[in-house]
Amino acid sequence: MTDTTLADATLAPAKPATKPARPFFSSGPCAKPPGWSADKLATASLGRSHRSKLGKDRLAYSIQLMREMLELPDTHRIGIVPGSDTGAFEMAMWTMLGARPVTTLAWESFGEGWVTDAVKQLKIDPTIIRADYGQLPDLQSVDWSNDVLFTWNGTTSGVRVPNADWIPETREGLSFADATSGVFAYDIDWAKIDVATFSWQKVLGGEGAHGVLILGPRAVERLESYTPAWPLPKVFRLVSKGKLAEGVFKGETINTPSMLAVEDAIFALEWAKGLGGLSGLKARSDANAAALDAIVEGRDWLGHLAADPASRSKTSVCLTVEGADEALIKKMASLLEKEGAAFDVAGYRDAPAGLRIWCGATVDTADIEALGPWLDWAYATARAA
Repeated sequence: MTDTTLADATLAPAKPATKPARPFFSSGPCAKPPGWSADKLATASLGRSHRSKLGKDRLAYSIQLMREMLELPDTHRIGIVPGSDTGAFEMAMWTMLGARPVTTLAWESFGEGWVTDAVKQLKIDPTIIRADYGQLPDLQSVDWSNDVLFTWNGTTSGVRVPNADWIPETREGLSFADATSGVFAYDIDWAKIDVATFSWQKVLGGEGAHGVLILGPRAVERLESYTPAWPLPKVFRLVSKGKLAEGVFKGETINTPSMLAVEDAIFALEWAKGLGGLSGLKARSDANAAALDAIVEGRDWLGHLAADPASRSKTSVCLTVEGADEALIKKMASLLEKEGAAFDVAGYRDAPAGLRIWCGATVDTADIEALGPWLDWAYATARAA
């Protein structure tokens, strides 16, 4: 063996013997539920009008399941809308903001996106409260005479609000929660939430393009009593003749939905129901986050971007990597993908260089545990390259 061969053997660590069975760790679209396959989806609604009795029944059934799995009170309405979580949140902003002052909270890229919309598009001059990636802003400084926009769980920073205790019951303004990485993973005090949005592609592992809009009674009152100064495109209109368009919240969607995506979401929701509903989903996510915590604690070169466990996400977990820059992270992610050991684990493009591992309920804890040695291998291999 030559000196060069000896050096190569020393630098190249051995690949782990076991790979995650389902190496899907993307933070959106996320892993499909265990046991999923396309041939298990109901197909009778495909090729049918979404306005047929069957189509409306399936849409209404998906809404019913979401209500059950979220443990959402009857005071709140659920509607399926265009444009994923982004479309749902922008629908809420465009139709309800402008009635009173606005505060926007931003500690990651999507929260910053809502700041941009409020400032540059709606031009409503909001109060902006920011924090760096990995940090949470001072929630106690929020003025609740304003409407308040925030992300419940920052997908790109791994930082979440600990709970809804900081939201007063007697608030004057409305609370707008972008909850796309938070629903189905945490207890949410719905009495504190006037507007919430999410998409099926996160915690349920569903398909993209469709958003879900949840409205509490105070949001409905705003919609029926306030007309914004700017024009509204058809896909944003939730009011007809001064009254809420109730059909939207019964499965009569504003525009044509993909019934295949609806059936896919129904599969995930029925799977969740089989786990015991919200408690079962939370237990799986908690177990996954704990397994990843154990991996981090056992490695000096790994850390959490969100230093405070109380505000650390249990779904989109963002990790720091010692000495890493964008090139090293890209190399690690590429190595893992090539080996079929982990897909889509690089951190978000606007976040500090690091890894992001989805720990939501559709991921199996055994796959998180199997990931640890592969992270070791990828880190050592990328550094040696």
